[in-house]
Amino acid sequence: MGAASADKYYATGRRKTSIARVWLTPGEGEMIVNGKEFNDYFGREVLRLLVEQPFEAVSATGKFNVSATVKGGGKSGQAGAMLLGIARALVEYDPELRSVLKKQKFLTRDPREKERMKCGQPGARKRYQYSKR
Repeated sequence: MGAASADKYYATGRRKTSIARVWLTPGEGEMIVNGKEFNDYFGREVLRLLVEQPFEAVSATGKFNVSATVKGGGKSGQAGAMLLGIARALVEYDPELRSVLKKQKFLTRDPREKERMKCGQPGARKRYQYSKR
């Protein structure tokens, strides 16, 4: 993580198996994800609201243009990864925003990953039915 130039702020966010690379530039609130318009990429309203939360927490809605490349996982994980990436990029922009974002838990990386499947079982935790015979 680090500022690429004076007016461009970069950060990486991760969630489940998704990785989001986020660039913030001062602007009028335009968001581009993988070359598509933000509203087109995230079809569900819940995911759009999730991604915009860090801006609302620091009263910066419409002050930054966001350009992001997201890969891996599903849309929900990608939205979570973007949330973390945006929050980290805002801290790059102004370190004093850290306490506000940390209080809302936007800077916490959610460590939950899918558990691997174990051999001799039908899933990660599930066992085959026991029979005494």
